[in-house]
Amino acid sequence: MNDIVVIGGGHGLSTILSGIRDLENTSISAIVTVADDGGSTGRLRKRYTIPAMGDIRNVLLALSDSEPLLHELMNYRFEGEDNMDIAGHSLGNLILTALTNMTGSFDEAIRITSTMLQVKGEIIPSTLQNVTLFAQMDDGTIVKGEANIPSLIHNIEKVFYQQEVDANVEAIEAIHNAELIIYGIGSLYTSILPNTIIKGINEAINASKAHKIYIANCMTQSNETYNYDLKKHIQALKDHNTDVDMVLMHNDRIPENILYRYAQQNSIEVVDNGDCGLEVFKYPLLKFDNNLVRHDPIKIKAALKQIMERIL
Repeated sequence: MNDIVVIGGGHGLSTILSGIRDLENTSISAIVTVADDGGSTGRLRKRYTIPAMGDIRNVLLALSDSEPLLHELMNYRFEGEDNMDIAGHSLGNLILTALTNMTGSFDEAIRITSTMLQVKGEIIPSTLQNVTLFAQMDDGTIVKGEANIPSLIHNIEKVFYQQEVDANVEAIEAIHNAELIIYGIGSLYTSILPNTIIKGINEAINASKAHKIYIANCMTQSNETYNYDLKKHIQALKDHNTDVDMVLMHNDRIPENILYRYAQQNSIEVVDNGDCGLEVFKYPLLKFDNNLVRHDPIKIKAALKQIMERIL
């Protein structure tokens, strides 16, 4: 049995997990950021002083074997003006909030929901605290709040927490047991690093003998990784003392019309200039739909299966 830990947040983490959830002879643990403070999640955090649950909800569904109707219900979002109590909230977020209040434990709320949704794998918040992410920009500006960080047109120097953050002991244990650690697709500074900068998690990663693979984004993100090539993504991980020793990235040819569309939004393809200093595995990983480029879970599964056969 191969123990795999996937670290991240947002839709990118869910994409990876929905692909690898059925890999044979594997045990999967997902370590998920709880620093999100925007939208429904942010409103519930502020009102009930609980960790962010939006990314947790997405990961629950990515690993779920439940009926499609339950998926639809967990993602159902109530309509109306945002100043109305229920408007803008997803039912899944409300369920996790209710269970946290009922049991007095965010961890227990996740466990109950995991059972209800027949989740395959362990879902572990990186911390059980109600944390706020900060970023320092290249001009010295300090930005408070995960949702605000990508809103400024500045290069990010680092992300950090001003408070002392305790790592979830279950996350540390999962990392200690891992044979493969994967940093998930998605926002580098606001989905992946909010997990790995937590002291206990950072120390566990750097002490681990597991293979550590970064699945590279296919496109840069405006105001977060603008004009980053693969080397700059890897350097950001290293600048935050996050150990990585190999990379999985796409070798698909992205159609010119899609590249043009993304360029209008200050987003360009992430390219490997051959100087990142790590072993880079390149596979077809992408799918194209409605002028959007996305990672394909099935292709990710196929690529990781081949890589695992080589390294484990």
